[in-house]
Amino acid sequence: MNVLVLVAHPASDRSRANRALREAITGLEGVDIHDLYEAYPDMMVDVETEQSRLRAAQALVVQHPFYWYSAPALVKEWLDLVLTHGFAYGGHGNALAGKPWLQAITLGGPEASYLRTGRRVDDFLLPFQASAELCQAIWQPPFTLHGAHAIDERELAGAALSYRARVLGLAQAKAARPPAVSS
Repeated sequence: MNVLVLVAHPASDRSRANRALREAITGLEGVDIHDLYEAYPDMMVDVETEQSRLRAAQALVVQHPFYWYSAPALVKEWLDLVLTHGFAYGGHGNALAGKPWLQAITLGGPEASYLRTGRRVDDFLLPFQASAELCQAIWQPPFTLHGAHAIDERELAGAALSYRARVLGLAQAKAARPPAVSS
């Protein structure tokens, strides 16, 4: 049983927050960390390999910075190419059915900067939630880390521990249940 964590940051070497989150889950039993920008620097996603990873996973986490109220380009490319009709939705497309889907995002601005728009961050994640629901995945409340640019080391360590607990909770919850049967 495993949790597939897609990490997608085009400049991960410069991201203190995403690095801390990734390090917090590195080495956890049942957690498979897959860095999309490391695997696909040319953005040429291997659909069969990615679909195989999803079939084997019991939960999905998509970790990325919040870019222009969305995700980095490779996340969108991955979603477009991998979550195909007949695989992830429609007809016999049930590869994600019943599997938890957690969006884990880092945001440069404080929460108040998003509230000034009259929207909550969850509102901006509705396309991801709709995708999860179309695929019959179980949408989880997102993990958000606000103020990633200015967060101090103590707060960052606390956030990383919270993230670790969320991911570990997915791994333990899924390990307690039998795997879904696909048709």
